[in-house]
Amino acid sequence: MPHDEPLPPETFLQLEHASEVNAVAFSPDGKFVLTGYSDNTLKLWDVSNGREIRTFQGHSKSVKAVAFSPDGKFVLSGSWDQTLKLWDVSSGDEIRTFKGHSSYVNAVAFSPDGKLALSGSGDLFGNEDQTLKLWKVSSGQQIRTIKAHSSSINAVTFSPDGKLALSGSYDKTLNLWNVSSGRHIRTLGGHSNWVRAVAFSPDGTLVLSGSSDKTLKLWEVSSGRQLRSLIGHSEQVFAVAFSPDGKFALSGSWDQTLKLWDVSSGREIRTFEGHSKSVNA
Repeated sequence: MPHDEPLPPETFLQLEHASEVNAVAFSPDGKFVLTGYSDNTLKLWDVSNGREIRTFQGHSKSVKAVAFSPDGKFVLSGSWDQTLKLWDVSSGDEIRTFKGHSSYVNAVAFSPDGKLALSGSGDLFGNEDQTLKLWKVSSGQQIRTIKAHSSSINAVTFSPDGKLALSGSYDKTLNLWNVSSGRHIRTLGGHSNWVRAVAFSPDGTLVLSGSSDKTLKLWEVSSGRQLRSLIGHSEQVFAVAFSPDGKFALSGSWDQTLKLWDVSSGREIRTFEGHSKSVNA
């Protein structure tokens, strides 16, 4: 789609929420949206008409992170109740609870093959569980714990090939990890405030981060080199994502806007306004 053409109306979907939305995920086929709320629930929505399909209930505190499995059959949630939960999309049934964290679970992700789950935890109250945990999805078994950062972990993701894990933290850094060994590969430092969001490019060669310093930063995975800063938001950046072709990036901010960026140049292409509260996911 040419950059100067307006986006079609069907690009936008407005959902009515009774509680604060903390996390959002699209199903792999793009037909459904999953949302996590401060009222301890998750909700599944039909993208075609904006209707609520079902509510997932089971957490005892705010849901801060959600993710779809690669096949779209399951969803994973992370909560301030210190647990992860695996759910069946078709029935809404809770399949299992993953226990092991002793602090808030702020971030969750499925591996590309759906066999592993990654979680990140921590808070700002001195809790020592500022860790990454790797889990076996089929059993809930905890495979590995990594003392990943010196402060709370806010964002986690896998590389497209599943070999690397990426974490972002209140300690202002991103860390790259080898999934099979748990070995730390490198630290990406350059933000002047908390790292709120992270994403791999579709080809796995680039990393994008969003921060409370109001910027996005683009990094080269192979070297850890910072390629550029994307500047345009007037408040903290809470969410980042690449387009499927890797040519564009999208960011969400406390300034109540979404911004579309050209990855190769760092140029801001378009701003989407209309939210009355911060865009957190």
